[in-house]
Amino acid sequence: MFKSQTLSRDMHCFPPNKGEKKGSFRFLSPLCPDTLTMDDVEAKKPEYEVLKPWASNKGKGGFKATLFIFALVMLDNIGFVANMVSLVLYFNLKMQFDLAGSANTLTNFMGATFLLSIVGGFISDTFLNRFDSVVVFGTLEVLSLALMTIQAHYPSLLPEPCGKSHCLKGVKAVMFYASLALLALGNGGVRGSLPPLGADQFDQKDPTEAKALASYFNYLVLSSTVGATVGVTVVVWVSMNKGWWWGFLIYTVLSTLGFAILILGKPLYRLQMPSDVPLVRIARVLFVSIRNRRMSLPENPDELYEVNEKESNEEEKIPPTQQFRCLDKAAILPENTTPSPWKVCTVTQVEEVKVLTRMMPIIASTIIMNTCLAQLQTFSVQQGYRMNRFLGSFQVPAPSIPVIPLVFMAFLIPLYDLVFVPFARKLTGHPSGITQLQRVGVGLVLSVVSMAVAALIEVKRRHQSLKNPLQPISLFWLSFQYGIFGIADMFTLVGLLEFFYKEAPTCMKSLSTSFTWISLSLGYFLSTVFVDIINAVTRRITPSKQGWLHGQDLDRNNLNLFYWFLAILSCLNFANYLYWASWYKYKADEPKPIQKSPMIRSTSAVPFLRDENSAAGDATPASNGAAEGKVEEEKVVRV
Repeated sequence: MFKSQTLSRDMHCFPPNKGEKKGSFRFLSPLCPDTLTMDDVEAKKPEYEVLKPWASNKGKGGFKATLFIFALVMLDNIGFVANMVSLVLYFNLKMQFDLAGSANTLTNFMGATFLLSIVGGFISDTFLNRFDSVVVFGTLEVLSLALMTIQAHYPSLLPEPCGKSHCLKGVKAVMFYASLALLALGNGGVRGSLPPLGADQFDQKDPTEAKALASYFNYLVLSSTVGATVGVTVVVWVSMNKGWWWGFLIYTVLSTLGFAILILGKPLYRLQMPSDVPLVRIARVLFVSIRNRRMSLPENPDELYEVNEKESNEEEKIPPTQQFRCLDKAAILPENTTPSPWKVCTVTQVEEVKVLTRMMPIIASTIIMNTCLAQLQTFSVQQGYRMNRFLGSFQVPAPSIPVIPLVFMAFLIPLYDLVFVPFARKLTGHPSGITQLQRVGVGLVLSVVSMAVAALIEVKRRHQSLKNPLQPISLFWLSFQYGIFGIADMFTLVGLLEFFYKEAPTCMKSLSTSFTWISLSLGYFLSTVFVDIINAVTRRITPSKQGWLHGQDLDRNNLNLFYWFLAILSCLNFANYLYWASWYKYKADEPKPIQKSPMIRSTSAVPFLRDENSAAGDATPASNGAAEGKVEEEKVVRV
């Protein structure tokens, strides 16, 4: 008995070959290029809702979903940024650290926070979806803030002055460092999974949503800026005038409220199912490429191994590139070898590793800028503490001076998105107006200017303080360095977030986005290293035998020379960045869709399902006709 059944215009169903399970059918379709059984089709149904075109996902995603994310970012950053700019004084005045010790403790804490963002990114890409990851890490963050509030509230849990570089001991030290470690893990995990959760609400393959995705990152930073503005004014004032524990309590309550709002928006989110373990995919490519190192690469890249691994039109395919050709050997299928994950990798898997490799110099080129940022949250705050902080009869807290660049950013970000981006888009045709790496480059240049200005302002401050300690210069002189660096941060932070998300492989969006925070982390750690090295070296070569940044008195230090050191280093770093940014090859903004033709390449053992030319999208009608003839011959099978 022979039979052939047409299921639809584009899908044909054939009875099983000899040895196949009875009752199963084989499908040949542009939408289903490999040989599948009915059971396979059922097994392919996803447990999570994947990203789909906007029209087929009405009611979910878009800016109405990201409003809940913006609310969390704003509320959480009220306390987080207040801590960033004021904890150096808390460590110095309440925890009894000396000047360098308080600065290093803060930079180490901030460095750990941003470094641990990679944990959040890894978990949300591999084990939990991004929403669940945010909730888990958010719970840890709230618990740590409760511990910090309790310790700051009770004097018995605070150390007594001892005249040493630090005075923490016993239970007090355990509680202090445990709460900081838990806060670093919680906040870092949230930062690694929250931005990509919002970006998932926009489909990059839809032109309208692709433009909206560029705006999303701008408004994400705007939400953070608005929250930071409240934090460095209201929360900082409360901490320094009403008690540090009040500031921590406000942070705890607002963060809890923010995570509750995020949970309320869950019905509107597009959630993606976690995929392969990213590190395993990377290791697989490296392992196979090393094993195939003695094999010769084919002259035609189309001969490298590539298949449709998932039966979905949403699956990203990355064409082969000429950089890091040694990795292409992982996509060579040896003769008489059955394809399996640890024997051969697809071109797309190889290109994923190449993308991550190309990102590494970009990450390294932004570390110095974040080292400069660390100075504005440590030494610049200590400068402000020794300046005239009165605005009329109101005394401005020194950590509140960053409100000036934050106000600038609050106005500039919408102006940039609503005016500059549409104008630049008409000139360049790029959805974001200018490329992400161009935007980062502007920020790096402004960071150099900021450090030079900071050095000049410190000379003026110290000169006046030594001349007449009772009449210091105004705190608002610091607004110049803060304002310039605030604009630099607006360009760089948004550019990096968008760059790492868009360029990342589909299965590594969270992990790649966390690279932005890793750059911040390494910048903070490098700040600690620079402070220690500068002190050690200058202690030996200066006539006074004291380091540039020694002791508690800034008037007897050479902070201005340290700022000049960072400005010169930033210039050299910008030259390095220009080289790597020019060398970098972007992924195609719009991947070429797989041609819907019966002649789609497959790994099936059935000969007529294979075609080498059609994989490159160059099948001709004649070849299609020949293939159809072969299909007709194969329709006659034995049941």
